[in-house]
Amino acid sequence: MRRKNETQIALPFPNRWGGARPNAGRKRSARSNTPHRARPMHRAGEPVHVTMRARLAPLRSQFVFPTVRLAIVRAARREPERFRIVHYSVQRDHLHLIVEATDAHALSRGVRGLAIRTARYVNDLLGRRGALWADRWYGRALRSPREVRTALVYVLANFRKHGANVVRPGIDPYSSARWFDGWRAWHPGSGVPPPFAERDVAAAESVQRSNAGEILLGDALQSRTWLGTCGWKRAGLLTLAESPRGENHRRHERTSLACRVQRRPRAPRNKSAMWRRRAPAQGALRRATRFDSRTLSRVYLRASCP
Repeated sequence: MRRKNETQIALPFPNRWGGARPNAGRKRSARSNTPHRARPMHRAGEPVHVTMRARLAPLRSQFVFPTVRLAIVRAARREPERFRIVHYSVQRDHLHLIVEATDAHALSRGVRGLAIRTARYVNDLLGRRGALWADRWYGRALRSPREVRTALVYVLANFRKHGANVVRPGIDPYSSARWFDGWRAWHPGSGVPPPFAERDVAAAESVQRSNAGEILLGDALQSRTWLGTCGWKRAGLLTLAESPRGENHRRHERTSLACRVQRRPRAPRNKSAMWRRRAPAQGALRRATRFDSRTLSRVYLRASCP
């Protein structure tokens, strides 16, 4: 039981760590990070577009790319019944992949294994230590043939999006485009050399010739879903000059096209003339004596037509 003259004395603690304070929390970066949330449910028949962003920027060089491709093919051949890498594209500081998995656990395990394997190989090659990837991997499920075709264009022709200059028609040598059989003007089994848009990676070709028994990407990159094999072809094959287009590019294209097209000015509407044309039909509606369905439909059609 408290006494009448007793008072509660506050004990202030110094705010040394934690709590709400100015400039607290993770600092914002120039590019938004992947949110740390639970990933959505995954279906075995839906391919997934995966993006992995790296801290370094020499992934697309002739010195590092063969190592990255070696990590991709070994990850693709580890458990092909549960996790498969169907397509890939190596850019300056990120990777684009189209993968397939039986369930969410196999998808997470396969992408995590690829990230660890690539980080070890690249760090051993460059003689460095530390993290290679700058953020969590981002995945988007592809649920329709149109979405799969759009993702194929985005992955295989992503080098046109990041290119500073205009790139000639052709395929990207730093991707799996040379084993892709969905081109409209070229097929990998035709015997014709691949029409590369850039200079081919000579170092990667020498590695492939030396380790021909291990690096057979044409056999490793095989889709087993309907959307990844033939379903996407309902939306049309890919052209060698096709490129992914963002919303800003489409908006700029619409604006420039609207500026070039000269629209003919419309003539002012004459409401009295329109009323004279529709007046007889409305009078016939008033004079109709038999209100059967056939007569009313004929009168309404005449009244609706100018």
